[in-house]
Amino acid sequence: MDEGDGKKGGAGRGAARSEAEIRAERLAKTLRENLQRRKQQARARRAGAADETSGLPAAKKDESGG
Repeated sequence: MDEGDGKKGGAGRGAARSEAEIRAERLAKTLRENLQRRKQQARARRAGAADETSGLPAAKKDESGG
C-alpha cells in the first residue's frame, strides 16, 4: 500500500521511515479527514439538514458555578 504510492521517499528507503515522517503522514491524514468533515457539515447547512452533532462536548457541561 505505502510502498508503491510514489508520494514520499527516495529509491531504497523502503520501510526505514523516520518517526517524523510517520507523524507527518498521520497529521496530514487527520487534516484531510477534518477538511472533509467540515465540507460535509457546510453542505448539510446549505441543504437545510441538521448537523450530526448537537454542539461541542466541552460546551455541554455547565461550569458557570454560582
